[in-house]
Formats: sequence, structure tokens, C-alpha cells
Amino acid sequence: MLTARSFEQGLISNATNGDLDAFNQLVLTYQNIAYHHANALVGDPDSAEDIMQESLIKAFQNIGSFRGGSFRAWLLKIVTNTSHDLWRRTKRHLTSPLFPENEDGEEFESPVWIADPTASVEATVQQNEEARHLYRMLDELPAFYRSVITLIDVYELDYTEAAEILHIPLGTVKSRLARARMQMRDKLHGALHISLGLAG
Repeated sequence: MLTARSFEQGLISNATNGDLDAFNQLVLTYQNIAYHHANALVGDPDSAEDIMQESLIKAFQNIGSFRGGSFRAWLLKIVTNTSHDLWRRTKRHLTSPLFPENEDGEEFESPVWIADPTASVEATVQQNEEARHLYRMLDELPAFYRSVITLIDVYELDYTEAAEILHIPLGTVKSRLARARMQMRDKLHGALHISLGLAG
């Protein structure tokens, strides 16, 4: 029986050999993820659309360099690099670090954040009937939080994949994710109190 993974591997193999139809099927599978990741990084829908299109073109041009593993992670890394290229072109990159870093280039981690036993927001995404509202709250997070929580809690990538995609140390992924989850929890609690107040 042909599994989804083996089917995808067949598409990748055919696309590597120049089969545009096979690559277009991959595009249909991943274009929304690519767009949302770009938007999580840059926070601008128009720029995200441009980044997605440019990234898909780059993916097709460079699919011969794909060495197996997660195609999704490989594509999202291209999206991240393309987003960084946009920042450099528009001179919108930051001139100072957002968080203090140690000598290894990792952010100093607060035990309060890392020890926080917050459950994944994925369960909330699945249970919340107003998913659109939840995504609006995600959009309110700073890009450096939004990108991490989207990759791990929405797209279900692991920490190592997220670190590789975003070009940041593993410790930075963990600290940003903990802070992002706490901010999301605060937003969800605030929304719940407002709805309860209206209901009352």
C-alpha cells in the first residue's frame, strides 16, 4: 500500500528530474504553510506572498540539492533565508539583539520560563471553534516569538528542526517558545474573561 510519505518521496524524485507537474503537487501541499511561515517572520501579508512565491521558485531550482529528510523543513528553511534576504534588501533588519546572549550566541534563559509546564497551544488550536481569532492573537506576537510557536505548536516540528530553519541556537528556540506560550496563554485568558463578562 502506498503511504503518504512514499507518495511524497515519489513526487520529490520526479520533481528532481524536472517534472513540473510533480513539483506543482508539492506546492499545493505546502504553499499555505510556506505563506504562514513567511507572514510569521515578516508580519506583512503582501511581503509574505512575495516571499512564498520566491521561495517556491528557489525550491524548484534547487530541489536537486535536497538530500532527504523532511521536505517541509527544507522548504521552510528556504522561506526563512528568503525572508532574511528581504530584510537585508529593505534595511529592516535589527541593529541590536532583541535579547542578551551569552558567549555561545545563545540567549540567557530564565528558569522561570523554561520550567513553566505550559501545554502546547496546539490543543487549544484544535479545540477553539474560533481558530481565526486565535490566529489573530498569534499575529499580535512579536515576529521572533510568532515564528517559533508557529513552527512547533502549529506545524508540529521539533525543536531541532525549528532551530535549523530559523538559524538560531536550540536554547534560543526553547526560551522563545516558553515566552511565546506564556504570552499566548495570557491572551487566551484575557479573551476568556472578556467573553465571560459579555455573557454575564
